[in-house]
Amino acid sequence: MTGTTPIPLAEQQHLVLDGVSWDFYTHLIDEIGECPMPVTFSDGSIEIMPPLPLHETPRRAIGVLIDVLTLECCIPASCDGSTTFRREDRQKGLEPDECYYFENAGRVLGMTEYDPAIYPAPDLAIEIDIIRRSIPRQPIYAGLGVPELWRYDGRNLAVLLLSSSAAYIPSTTSWALPFWPMNVFESFVHRMQTEMRTDVLREVQTWVRSLPR
Repeated sequence: MTGTTPIPLAEQQHLVLDGVSWDFYTHLIDEIGECPMPVTFSDGSIEIMPPLPLHETPRRAIGVLIDVLTLECCIPASCDGSTTFRREDRQKGLEPDECYYFENAGRVLGMTEYDPAIYPAPDLAIEIDIIRRSIPRQPIYAGLGVPELWRYDGRNLAVLLLSSSAAYIPSTTSWALPFWPMNVFESFVHRMQTEMRTDVLREVQTWVRSLPR
């Protein structure tokens, strides 16, 4: 797969504001409501960037693959999509492109709004990094305490694990799903965007049933 060149900011519908209060951020989130308009907040800076098809296609491909694989492997999972995760004490907040609970799936049953005093951060977050952003999002995920991040840039799917120093480090294996060969998973992500999904998913089912447990 040849991949995709990140879209320059000048070509995007995109807004960045500095010197923004936490109250303004939370009020904006409330006003946006269910509208699919991701808002990123970090230490007084806010970024609003609507999703583009270039971004949504791989996001959905990864999400469908995870759904099928967890079902085939009988792995308890809760997909919380683009739920808003925010922590006032760390002045961080965002909506992941996708996020999942595996080990903590039972702890978030019935969650209608994330409260860090009640619920853990997602076990896995998916970040589609084809669209350039002004506010770096990895430090926000780290501040929220997300232990694992998958970053897809149109060419490669990188697995990043949160270290004891609160920085993400690359890994060839997943913490959340350690028996999945990530290089094979990445190839399915590419194929889901260029081939008939039903054909690819049938191959995925055959592949996952052959994996050692």
